[in-house]
Order: sequence, then C-alpha cells, then structure tokens
Amino acid sequence: MGTLETLSGFAEALGRVVKPENVVSAPSILEEYSNDISFVERNRPLLLVYPESKDEVKKIVELANESKIPLVPVSSGVPHFHGDTIPNQSGIIVDFRRMKRIMKIDSVSRCVMIEPGVTYGELIPEVKKHGLKLNIPLLPRASKSVVTSYLERQPVLIPKYQYDYTDPLLTLEVIYGTGDEFRTGSASGPGDMEHLKSDKVNPWGPGSIDYYRFVSGAQGTMGLVTWATVKTELLPAIQKVYFVPVTDAGQATTLMNNLLRKRVVDECLALNNVNLATILTDDWPGDYKILKNDLPLWTVIICIAGYQRHPEERMAIQGKYLFDICKGLGMRPQSDIPGAGSRGDSILELLSNWWDKEPYWKLRKKGACYDIFFLTPLSKASEFINLMKNAYSRYQYQFSEIGCYIQPMVQGRGCHCEFNLPCDKSDTNEVAEVKSLFMEASATLIRNGAFFSRPYGPWADMVFSRYAEGVTALKKLKGIFDPNNILNPGKMCF
Repeated sequence: MGTLETLSGFAEALGRVVKPENVVSAPSILEEYSNDISFVERNRPLLLVYPESKDEVKKIVELANESKIPLVPVSSGVPHFHGDTIPNQSGIIVDFRRMKRIMKIDSVSRCVMIEPGVTYGELIPEVKKHGLKLNIPLLPRASKSVVTSYLERQPVLIPKYQYDYTDPLLTLEVIYGTGDEFRTGSASGPGDMEHLKSDKVNPWGPGSIDYYRFVSGAQGTMGLVTWATVKTELLPAIQKVYFVPVTDAGQATTLMNNLLRKRVVDECLALNNVNLATILTDDWPGDYKILKNDLPLWTVIICIAGYQRHPEERMAIQGKYLFDICKGLGMRPQSDIPGAGSRGDSILELLSNWWDKEPYWKLRKKGACYDIFFLTPLSKASEFINLMKNAYSRYQYQFSEIGCYIQPMVQGRGCHCEFNLPCDKSDTNEVAEVKSLFMEASATLIRNGAFFSRPYGPWADMVFSRYAEGVTALKKLKGIFDPNNILNPGKMCF
C-alpha cells in the first residue's frame, strides 16, 4: 500500500481528511456494498468514506494514489442493479450521498446545479416549486442519484427534448484519477462558484473536445463528479395522456416513429402487459394476474401538453396530429387503458415522479430482477424481441412473464429496448437458469447488432472483445487521467 503500510494507517489518514465519523469500517455496513442484484461476483470493500466537499474528494484521491488503493464511487441508495458499485479489487467505497446540495435552480436558463448525492425524491418537488420539471427515466427509485442517472445515460421519457444521448447532462466538475480538478463546457473558465452559477450550461468544450462525454457511461473509472448542471423543462399548464393498444412491438414502434417525426408528443413509451400490470397493481400481488391478462399485449403511452402561452390551442393542434397519425395507421388513441378500469388515471402522476412504494416496482414479482437493455433503431426493436423469444424457447422460463419496455430516444433516432427478468434469489435452480439465459440472450443480441452502450459486468468482455482499436484508445486515456488505475479498476475494459 505504498507509504501507508496498513489499512488502519489509511483509515487514520482518511480521518484527517474527512470527519472521523465519516470513515466506516463496521463489517455489517461494508457487507451492504459487497453485492447487488447482478451477476457480478460478491466482494466486500475494505472501508467506506463519506466526503462532504470537493476538497475532501481531492484529498481522498491523493491518498489513494499514494497508497495505490482503489476507489469505488457510489451515489445512489439501495437497491443497486448492475455490479458497477461492487469492488473488483477490494478498495474503498466513496459514498457521495452526503454531498446533497441543490446549488442553484435557474428558471430562466431552465437548469439546475446539484451535487451527486441529490436524489430524484429530493429534486423533483424542488424544481416543481419553480415551475420546472425534470426529463426523468421511467419511475426511478426515490434514492437514485440524479447525477449518476444522467451520467449513466439512463433513457428519459420525453425524446423530443433530447438532442444527444448524454442529454439532459450539461456542465460538470470532475476530479480525475490524478487528483486534478477539471470543469467542462462553459464552466471551464476561471472563477469562483458564485461566478460559475451564472448561465454555465453549455456542455461543449473546452476547446474542440467535449470532456463531459469522457466520464459519461464510464462507471466511475475516469473521474469523480462533484457537481453537475442538468437541463430541466417547463412544467405543463395542462396535460393529457392517451393510450394506444397494439398487438405487437412492431406496431408500437411504427406509431412512435411517426409521432416523433412530427415532434408532436411529450412523454412517449411502450410497455408490454407484464410491466404495465406490475406498475398499475395497487395492492401487490392483489389482482396482478387478472390485470395482466386483461391488458393489451402492448400499450403505447403518449402525453400531450400545453404550456404558458396558448396552452389550449397547442393541445388542440397536437391532439389533431396525434389522431390523424393514428387513423392513418388504423389505430385509435384512448383516454383509458383497455382492461385497466380507472387505474390508468394514475399514469400522468407516475410519469412525472419517482416510485414511492416498497419494494421497487421491478422487484415486486420475485424480489430480484435482472435487466437486459441496449440501443437500437426503432425499426429493429421488434426483431430483437423475437430473438429473445427464440432464446427463451430453450428454457423453462416463460417469456410471457418477462417485462418489456421500449423507450424512444434522441427525437426517435434510436430507442432503448429493455427486458426485465424477475427472479427468486432464494431458488438456486431458478437463479442458475436465469443467469444462463441472461448470458446467452445477451451474447445473441450483441452478435445480431444490439448496441450495449452501457457494458456493465459480464457485458464488458462481450462488448470490448469486439472493439480492439477502441480499447487501445481508452487504455491510453486511462493512463493519462488515472495513471495508477485507482478509479473502479476491473470495470469496463480496465
């Protein structure tokens, strides 16, 4: 461990950098960080540290470089899903959940500046007070870090306001593995924090390199973000949700593609009957099975909205486009979800908020859920769903019990396609079968062109083994910005 020869010596040094009570070595607490709902191997960290400022983060990185000990960043509360916060080589968990300042909410520039510990459960009600809303993922956990969600490019619900796959992430401050402090985009110039709070929203640069992309989707291997500016949208004055029942994913993607070409709708997504029933069942398990069987196989969920200026006129124009496009495709938008009764009334509220029940919606069926997700053109999503069906045919696991979710992205130029595999972790046979299916299906999808843009856990080898030139370039950059490989080693291709 370099000049700090013992773990106790390292802990003492950390205690001089942060508050002593912010260094935790209790085995019971460390055990909580040793595993998650993924197929990444369990591994308990050596210590846990809670920084409360940028300066503390810098000093932690300096100590880690001196001792050559890994740092694994965590910003969200449990449950975790992808294995990116499990140490591959022991190391120290750097938990940012005590860095939770909402530094600025700017209604004019329509952005917020926040620290990484700020969660959806904390930020959504605050921006609403200022007449704003976040472009959020589908029903995020209340404890999910907003910065982490956007850094990891989780799909958002309003594709027409998304101009890049990193959107709505704007500028950020990052501490690289060298300990150097860096700010991206229009925040990169000199000045104190009060100066930076003024309209520092342009993400591009400095110079001809967009450095914010460098840490996006990197699973904490390139730098530790200490604050970020993210885009917000106006809170609608009036809003209406429509449902279009369809029999297969191909019909759903055709409709969404036609709508997004006109840039008509706001929230726009498609869920199969499994996911929609899971979300809508009030008293779990209640009548989940009845609801699932009564729902259409697929439902396209569409929102139109009016804002501050002429909201009724805007709604009327968007509604006409929506009905004309649906009529041309032989479909009909409905105000109620067929088979759901009055439950559909809650959809508008659900689409603008976090999941506020326990357990998390993906865990309702069996207590665990393994997700397979990737990017693809909208026109090819149904092909990949058929590939998944074929993969399931060789297993006892029923495809009819799998949740499916299609989320258009970047104004419909691509989409996030996701399969949710519920699993009972106490049943070793079921876990083994789901793991085998997970690995086979992932490999099949990749071979057939599915783009796994967020290569967590076992996907890393599948993705980077096909990307030799890119791996060489990434390793060169890693050597520059994190020469001692202290930031989450073992993840990605490092």
